[in-house]
Amino acid sequence: MAKGFNKVILMGNLTRDVEMRTTAGGQSVANFSLAVSRSWRGQDGQQQDQTSFINCVAWGKTGEIIEQYVKKGNALLVSGRLDQRSYEDKDGNKRQAVEVVVEDFNFVSGRGDDSGSDYSRPSSSSSSKKPQDVVVDDIDDKPIDLSEIPF
Repeated sequence: MAKGFNKVILMGNLTRDVEMRTTAGGQSVANFSLAVSRSWRGQDGQQQDQTSFINCVAWGKTGEIIEQYVKKGNALLVSGRLDQRSYEDKDGNKRQAVEVVVEDFNFVSGRGDDSGSDYSRPSSSSSSKKPQDVVVDDIDDKPIDLSEIPF
């Protein structure tokens, strides 16, 4: 029998803030959902859009970092594997869920997009200052003097 292959790569926006909890064994786990959209042209030439909402789970340090730096609306790129699990709901009904178990992730922010650009560690002080934007002066077209480079 051939060995299977299970790999998922998604990029989307968080639909809600990350829910962090700790298992009875002391392992931290983060749950969140990504809204992943796609667009295409229909047979009539009209733009069509579809959004899928994908549940994700991130264990340990991976989940802790995601919970610390990413909030509702922020873009996130995740890779991992699909996992199917069964459980009983509050009424005792058997349910099944398919979710992405996150193995790796990247923060995503577009140019001029404030939703994912501020990933500085929270400070211990009560004041929360936003980092100042760096302004780069225009560089003239003079040739670079290689003797000025320190390395």
